[in-house]
Amino acid sequence: MSLDVSPQLLADAESGDVDPQDFVDTVRTSLPYAYNLIAALVDQLRAGSATFADNQTPPPSEKERGQLLRALASDAIRGSLERHFGVTLAFQNCHRVAVFRPEDQGGEIHARFTSVRSQVLNQSPEFRDC
Repeated sequence: MSLDVSPQLLADAESGDVDPQDFVDTVRTSLPYAYNLIAALVDQLRAGSATFADNQTPPPSEKERGQLLRALASDAIRGSLERHFGVTLAFQNCHRVAVFRPEDQGGEIHARFTSVRSQVLNQSPEFRDC
């Protein structure tokens, strides 16, 4: 299970209304490593003038790697985090997540980061089983 959904959030979903902030709070508490990593990258991006900020450090354990993979593999979770933080997320391998300003999505640097070439160049044997 990806998220620890409260009975109230489940009831809200069953009735058709899910508050976006309640969902993000559920992501934050259910996937703290992923949420905190993305929040830190957002802070780094906003503090500087670079086009993007990215993480190149592997997670400390498979538990944290799983959180990151679950957060970025789910369209709903990923989209909620992008809207919440006002960024565009990009992902390579098992842990290289990047945050871009929305206006830079589709630009030269974003396109290079998300290209097949960059994905291939970012491979190494230690990522084979992630």
